[in-house]
Amino acid sequence: MEPEETEQVTKQSPMLKVATFIVDRRNLFFLLFALGMIFCAISAGWTKVENSLAAYLPDSMETRVGLDLMDEQFVTYGTARVMVMNIDLEKANDIADELRKNSDIAMLSYNETTDHYNNFSALYSITFNYKSDDDKALEALEKVKESLSDYDVYVSTSMGDPQAELLAEEMKPIRIIAVLVVLVVLILTSQTYAEVPVLLITFGAAALLAAGTNFQFGTISFVSNSVTIVLQLALSVDYAVIFCNRYKEEHQTLGIREACIVALSKAIPEISSSCLTTVGGLMAMMMMQYGIGSDLAVCLIKSIFFSLMSVFLLMPGLIMIFGTLMDKTKHKSFIPKIDFAGKFAFATRKFVPLIFLIVMAVAFFLQNKCPYVFGYSLLKTPIKNEVQIADGLIEDSFGRNNFVVMCFPTGNYESEKKMIADLERQPQVDHCMGLSNTKLLGHNLTDKLTAREFSELMDVDYEVAELLYTAYAVNDENYAKLVNGISTYSIPLIDVIMFLYDEVQEGYVTLDDDVYDKLKKAHDTMLVLRNMLEGEEYSRILVYIDLPQEGTETFAFLEKMHEIGETYYPEDQIILTGDSTSQRDLKNTFARDNIIVTVGSILIVLAVLLFTFMSAGMPLLLIAVIEGAIWINFATPTLQNNNVFFMCELIVSSIQMGANIDYAIVIAGRFMENRKTMDRKEAVIETLNFAFPTIITSGSMMILAGMLIGRLSSNGSICGIGKYLAQGTIISIILVMFVLPQILLIGERIIEKTSFKVSVPIKLDRVRGYVRVDGLVRGQVNGFVVGEMHGVVKGEVNAIVSMGGMSAVNPEDINEHLLPGDMILPDDGEAAEGVEVPDNEAMPAGEESTSDDGVSESAAQADASDRKGDAKS
Repeated sequence: MEPEETEQVTKQSPMLKVATFIVDRRNLFFLLFALGMIFCAISAGWTKVENSLAAYLPDSMETRVGLDLMDEQFVTYGTARVMVMNIDLEKANDIADELRKNSDIAMLSYNETTDHYNNFSALYSITFNYKSDDDKALEALEKVKESLSDYDVYVSTSMGDPQAELLAEEMKPIRIIAVLVVLVVLILTSQTYAEVPVLLITFGAAALLAAGTNFQFGTISFVSNSVTIVLQLALSVDYAVIFCNRYKEEHQTLGIREACIVALSKAIPEISSSCLTTVGGLMAMMMMQYGIGSDLAVCLIKSIFFSLMSVFLLMPGLIMIFGTLMDKTKHKSFIPKIDFAGKFAFATRKFVPLIFLIVMAVAFFLQNKCPYVFGYSLLKTPIKNEVQIADGLIEDSFGRNNFVVMCFPTGNYESEKKMIADLERQPQVDHCMGLSNTKLLGHNLTDKLTAREFSELMDVDYEVAELLYTAYAVNDENYAKLVNGISTYSIPLIDVIMFLYDEVQEGYVTLDDDVYDKLKKAHDTMLVLRNMLEGEEYSRILVYIDLPQEGTETFAFLEKMHEIGETYYPEDQIILTGDSTSQRDLKNTFARDNIIVTVGSILIVLAVLLFTFMSAGMPLLLIAVIEGAIWINFATPTLQNNNVFFMCELIVSSIQMGANIDYAIVIAGRFMENRKTMDRKEAVIETLNFAFPTIITSGSMMILAGMLIGRLSSNGSICGIGKYLAQGTIISIILVMFVLPQILLIGERIIEKTSFKVSVPIKLDRVRGYVRVDGLVRGQVNGFVVGEMHGVVKGEVNAIVSMGGMSAVNPEDINEHLLPGDMILPDDGEAAEGVEVPDNEAMPAGEESTSDDGVSESAAQADASDRKGDAKS
């Protein structure tokens, strides 16, 4: 196609005009992408990552309410459980004494019971003087580990989010291997080696732009941060492959620039339509009550948008650069023909659909019994990180540490003490920790002491104690005690210690050094405990339970805890939070979210397919195949008795429905097109041969990406997403290649009967005399004609003319309506044999016809022999 001809085309087709602008302004887009990629390489580090599953619970859920309340009311100090193995009891006690001397440690929980010494291992529960998010807490933990470097030490802590750091480290090799996998797949499925760098640069640019713009969300989940790039590659690889194949197809007859323009103009609507089903499946996740679904959906949709932009705006310029090299590096396709699949489909068309229906029914029943779990405690992963190893060893020796936080209104120590006693009488409770039952200096912190009892406890003069109690009463505006006598006035231990310390600091009271040291140590410990357990409006206790983190018995006991708490405090002011409440709330959201995701993704994809195929039957058949693949995918854990993290089902089913449906669309669309010109057997054989390279390219990337994540990640949720995404894609490919063709063969009549295409009324144009005809003609022109005509007819034309038209011609102006190469008609209307219109004579203005794809059909493009035949007709 010559440049000036392209100019004529762009005037005719808006899409070609857009494609021409993109190709010819490629340097502008190179500059924009370069600037964007530089910025995103810097901004990628700005994104904050949320690693808590509970953080994405709805605001109305009890766990979410409790977490917000604790952030507002209490101070969370850095804690760690340190286990030292292979030591005797004497050495364990010596280590405990050394740790107690550490000024960074506020509290150390250790004794000689089996709770802290077992199987020649000692467990030290440490609370530091610093908040959990303070770097000093991590530094203090490192000092502890250094002091114990001569021993076999394992540490379990939530400080610094070690799981997130380890997950980030795990994903680095996964991404590198994923790139290598993509490289191998592209080499094996490509037709020219030079197209591989074009595709890789396109993918790389899209991935960097997607990752570098996540900061605009402020914080994203660890799931989105870990798997988005890998899933983006697997989900959007089709877009680049479609455009590349279009270009190679057009390049068979056109130059590099012209082929790129025409291919882009055709690929934009085709790719945009293809991505709608993927986006549709992801949009269903945005309707989930659990926030991680929306978080991942938004990140993936944004990633797909950048993939589209990279294919539409960057890839055409890359093809212009690598086009010549692509021509020189062509190679034989490594993908074989699969005639056997089409023959198998035709031979088994009568019973495979029936077998599929039976399998679907069984799979539906089994996937409803899938053993979903809502925490990590019951999940097994192929590999374990060092934190999981440490937790496992500690659990083996000392059991799992499961506790529930109970929050209640502050100010009534007596009610708190009675509630704790009531809870500790329950067989499911190991012990509770609250101000009312925590001992220090031989007393519970909330025990009330008289002045004399306090003087004996702290070794201070009774007169000093009386003066202190008098000052406390005045400060507390409790003047009745001053009148009735201070000797009977009693104050909670924690309150009098805190008050005395403040008085000493203000200089109102002077104590001996020994007494002051005792006071300061008690004050510092009490301050930590008060900050941890008592806020301005709410107090809290830690209830350690001998139950797994999740399960029917655990969730039932949470209700029992509510009943106990509500006997002492108002019903709406008892709030529970912890791993068990989080998993209970996740279970409650799952029931609704599962329905929303399943129904939502089906309806959205159904809407897209209805307008794609203009038939009610076709979308139902395609969705049935993919939904069957989803049911089979999550029926396998039931058969294998493998626990599945609930989030895996929600995310994988959405991606399966949104992405794998494309495989079914490719086969269905091609089959219906082939049926117009082929019999059923030939059509299904050709369809599968055509679809197999596309499906195997995209599908293999999705499968391998999922396998990498599933086999190389130690995180239960990430591992599960990868595993079942890979497994689901394999099942989908098997069904669309070996079940869908039989369904299409059997359901062909259903598709036709349910079609709602608007038929264009048949209009036969009838013109007599001299008739100028341009276009695809089906009808009678002195005999029945089907074909493309460009010429003037003398006689009667009774025909349908598409992609053109016909009109009556004044006999006196016949020669003005002829094209170069047409036979010149003399005045009597008989053609002068051998006399043609000279090539330099132009067609009259306004008479140029344009084909349906926007390609100008001027006289210079028309085939001379065809035009001669038209003139003779």
